[in-house]
Amino acid sequence: MQGDDRREWLEADGLGGFASGTASTLRTRRYHALLLAATTPPAGRMALVNGLEAWVTVNGTRVALTTSRYADGVEYPDGNSRLTRFGHDPWPQWTFTLPDGSTVVHEVFVPRGRAAVAMTWRCQRPNDHIAPPVTLDLRLMLSGRDYHALHHENTAFRFAPDQDAGRLTWRPYRGVPPTYVWSNGIYAHLPEWYRQFFYSVEQERGLDATEDLAAPGVFTFDLSIGEALMICATDADAVGTAALTATIDTWRTSERARRGTFASPLARSAEAYLVRRGADGRTVIAGYPWFTDWGRDTAIAVRGLVLIDGDVGLAAEILATWAGAISEGMIPNRFADVGETAEYNSVDASLWFVVACGECLARADTDGQPLAPHLRDALEQAVLAIVGAYDRGTRFGIRRDADALLACGVPGMQLTWMDARVGDRVVTPRIGKPVEVQALWVNALTVAATLDSRWRDLAGAAADALRRRFWNEERGCLFDVVDEDHVPGRTDATLRPNQILAVGGLPVRVVGGDRGRRVVDVVRRTLLTPLGLRSLAPGEPGYRGSCAGTASDRDEAYHQGAVWPWLIGPFVDAALATAEDPAAEARALSGDLQPLAAHLDAAGLGHVSEIADGDPPFAPRGCPFQAWSLGELRRAKAAIDHALAR
Repeated sequence: MQGDDRREWLEADGLGGFASGTASTLRTRRYHALLLAATTPPAGRMALVNGLEAWVTVNGTRVALTTSRYADGVEYPDGNSRLTRFGHDPWPQWTFTLPDGSTVVHEVFVPRGRAAVAMTWRCQRPNDHIAPPVTLDLRLMLSGRDYHALHHENTAFRFAPDQDAGRLTWRPYRGVPPTYVWSNGIYAHLPEWYRQFFYSVEQERGLDATEDLAAPGVFTFDLSIGEALMICATDADAVGTAALTATIDTWRTSERARRGTFASPLARSAEAYLVRRGADGRTVIAGYPWFTDWGRDTAIAVRGLVLIDGDVGLAAEILATWAGAISEGMIPNRFADVGETAEYNSVDASLWFVVACGECLARADTDGQPLAPHLRDALEQAVLAIVGAYDRGTRFGIRRDADALLACGVPGMQLTWMDARVGDRVVTPRIGKPVEVQALWVNALTVAATLDSRWRDLAGAAADALRRRFWNEERGCLFDVVDEDHVPGRTDATLRPNQILAVGGLPVRVVGGDRGRRVVDVVRRTLLTPLGLRSLAPGEPGYRGSCAGTASDRDEAYHQGAVWPWLIGPFVDAALATAEDPAAEARALSGDLQPLAAHLDAAGLGHVSEIADGDPPFAPRGCPFQAWSLGELRRAKAAIDHALAR
């Protein structure tokens, strides 16, 4: 099990907080923590309990159950040498084998809807009747910092806990939520600073990578008489009046039953991204560990995370949350985190939102799931507000042009999903009429036409213009941008995956027939990889095959060659829609998805990464848990299954 520090587990709480780490127990990111809570769900995240150190004493021999990596390459203690098994179903479980043949099983799970984590350790003995006592010693590692930050030794940290009726409470700094800890062990206050923890993935990303954590004391448990139990939470009443054992038993039973109700492992993974916003709103976390909720990501992901399962009501609640934030016909690119202002700087997020609203409203009607009147009204009014504003003209030069297509863009502003920038330079400005924006515009107009017929003719005109103006006969595919930089007739023939959305991935497929198939063939030949579609074809100017290095290096490659797994959904849909033999195509595509299926056990366990390198071996990068990546994989699998069943 040593070296298994690239496989990461996630336990999300449904509020925006989470616990996460690696299969090897090593913390390799600043975001790995046992209690990382959203103070203003789903934002305001703070790392409270970063980790722990565990030792077991049996027959006079003291051995470790954990390993940490420190600066200068030091790994201590050697708990990983005893790790003989790891599993993550239904939650993370580690099995350690002790020198006498006994095993200790450690489990971690987060109950849905609580900013809390439950941890247990149990000893399994080969000869219980003659076995000597087994003692477990634990040190919690605390910080109380913003989850993006790092913590360092200081004199302000408050080591001493308040003690009250079996509960310890740490208040590390003013303004930081208390950390409440319940256990069935004995606590001894022995404050220490543990210095220079080293996070290897942070260094790989070109970021600061060392941290100091506070270890207030030692919890001691006798594993010979039963399980060691611990709950850490931000809620003083998390355990309530029940005994700790009863609370953990209740949580464990209910969580096991709840997780067992999902139709598939991917459906269960999808739930991690569905969280509360504010008192009663619902939203989608774009990715763990560092994203919160983003408009574009929510609108794309909700189709594969929620609507695919037929949960129209939940989808409508999520979309209504965003509808309430529309400004000048635009949903926010992302909601504000603490102390920030919402950003309205995306041309396509609002169009994706209209597509999702359209699918939600259609499913409600066809599946016989009536929406609550206030939800239906919110979605319908949002659709008309967005399409109307885009038609009239709104921020950043977004407007309908004389050819019925949607123009957008101003210098220095990134508006499409290819939105990386390095300093003041936008890497892929795509000013003018980007191809996927036109496909989305046609789809948005089509949705609006179901509510107001005056949009029907414009939808048809825009579709005709896309087919006429974007075809590039020389390359046998579509231009990426026409009227580039708002210069009439200027085209950008760069070979990118955006064109696939004119052929598949949206309810209205604008380009079909022979041209649609030629687009699919070009994309398959130049952009398809085992983990998704490249953002730029190799050989094109500016192509970068690796997303490693500093923040600037990564931003340069983000849409200049990086592979995006979420694009597999549109690609599969387009390939099936244009196939002469859909069943044969589905069988071939099923093989294409096998590497993505294997990837579910390679990075974010049960999940799909945000991006990967464009060059072999296509190393996963970015967030290991990404909402739209998972959602579009689910949609791709469903489309293939449907084609095979016909």
